[in-house]
Amino acid sequence: MSDLRLTPGRSTLAGVGALVGWLALALQLVLSIQLALGNARSAGWGVFMYFGYFTVLTNLLAAVVLSAAWTRSTAAFWQLWRRPGVTTGVAASITVVGLVYFFVLRHIWAPQGLLWLADVLLHYVMPLLFLLWWWLAVPARGLRWRDLPWWWAYPLGYLVYAMVRGAIWGVYPYPFVDVATLGLGRVAVNAAGILAGYSAIALLLVAVGRVKPRP
Repeated sequence: MSDLRLTPGRSTLAGVGALVGWLALALQLVLSIQLALGNARSAGWGVFMYFGYFTVLTNLLAAVVLSAAWTRSTAAFWQLWRRPGVTTGVAASITVVGLVYFFVLRHIWAPQGLLWLADVLLHYVMPLLFLLWWWLAVPARGLRWRDLPWWWAYPLGYLVYAMVRGAIWGVYPYPFVDVATLGLGRVAVNAAGILAGYSAIALLLVAVGRVKPRP
């Protein structure tokens, strides 16, 4: 069942967040295809690269969650994405997106024009919008510490996915998981550090959720 308590204002915030998310994802997809074509690759390669990024996949989850909050549908699919445990897991993941980009990745490239716009929307605007909506609308007092291992499934599953893609096609989405350059041992250390950071963020959200005002 859904436990969200959405006033018109909170529903509007969810709708705005969903719209921003879908538009940013669409923009990034178009740019990824254009970059592939510009590098003498196929459009399919651009789509393949697009779906290799944790940023894209996490923003996709965030857009689905916000769409579920905005719609009035009682279908089981939408109800699933309204559960506080699900929304909080996504909140932890999109917080990692913003923090890792700010502290690790933003220094290694300087996007311009529409690339810059997509970059800002996916790495800064969406994490902030999602966390604001989570704070205002998600009744998180029922969250449990033992939910954390379930939330690990997504980042760990993504790591396996990225490693398989890299082993088969030789492309890694982020420099800190590039096994060909760093070696498996170093990548394992980097992954453990990110998972530890993810865990700290998730546990912080549980702690905050238990004391924050009810929606």
